Amino acid sequence: MEIINAHLPTIWLLLVGFFLLYYALTDGADLGIGMLTLFARDSEEKNEMMQSIHTIWHGNQTWLVILGGMLFGAFPLFYSIVLSALYIPFTLMLFGFIFRGVAFEFHANAGDKGKPVWLASFGIGSLMATLGQGFALGGLLGGIAVVAETFAGHPTDWMNWYSAIATAGVICGYLMLGSGFLIARTTGRLQERSYVAAWLSGVLTIIVSAAVYVATGVLHEEMAAKWTAWPPSLLYLFSLLTLGSFAMYFRSLHLKKQLAPLVWNWLIIIFSFTGLSIGLYPGMIPSVDSTGLTVQEVAASPTTLRFMLIVMVILLPIILTYTTYSYWIFRGKTTTSGYGEN
Repeated sequence: MEIINAHLPTIWLLLVGFFLLYYALTDGADLGIGMLTLFARDSEEKNEMMQSIHTIWHGNQTWLVILGGMLFGAFPLFYSIVLSALYIPFTLMLFGFIFRGVAFEFHANAGDKGKPVWLASFGIGSLMATLGQGFALGGLLGGIAVVAETFAGHPTDWMNWYSAIATAGVICGYLMLGSGFLIARTTGRLQERSYVAAWLSGVLTIIVSAAVYVATGVLHEEMAAKWTAWPPSLLYLFSLLTLGSFAMYFRSLHLKKQLAPLVWNWLIIIFSFTGLSIGLYPGMIPSVDSTGLTVQEVAASPTTLRFMLIVMVILLPIILTYTTYSYWIFRGKTTTSGYGEN
């Protein structure tokens, strides 16, 4: 029990990382498809793209709500500082979700004249939400000024070159996920166009991901030290796993596989996120001037963490079972029959 108590903050960091990854892999594909509708040729193609996520997009966004509740309970200091520092990006993300959700529901019941407006709104809302998440990620990893456990910077500190690179990475990564999801769920012309989009977004993602890794190492000494440490840290292992997954991803596209590109894309995100996290650990609120806070410093009391862990042990299997069952029920190829018809 004493060992568990000593590592409760790290255990909760792993749980938060799991939920964050699960959200990125699921709703990231939804947002990617939403952005791809901005480049679709006609309304029929856009309808098919929206139908591919019609039964799952509500549930995917729920993971973000759960993640916010977990952070508030397990890492209240992190929650307060990050929310204060990144209020603008988070607000942009929420407006994007609202815009996107309203457009999705209204499109299905709109007349022929109104459908193009809601189709465009769905794509714009998806882009807004992605930009908000990208700037929030860049603002966090780029460093937050903290004094006496309080945000001491400016509300626009997140507007910098590093944040721009991170946002580009999130956009490319979500487009990559969306393309892979469409390959798995569609057929015909849309599937062929999705292969092209998957190639292009994959190339852009590997370039931007490398830039993010390099930039993070330049900004944060702890990550740079792990790159030069001997024996090599786990950072090297997950970097190699990421590169290997990229190679298999492009191979699966070349062989015209239908599910494999999406699976390799998931592994790319898991490995790259894990490697980046290892590079910054134990820091949870990085700062370029060494005023950041560690996981232990921002965690709640052991009593709170223990209670939440018991609840999570009960609820997590239920949530995962329900989600898996939902995806299983609505598996298979997408059709537009019954969607958006009057």
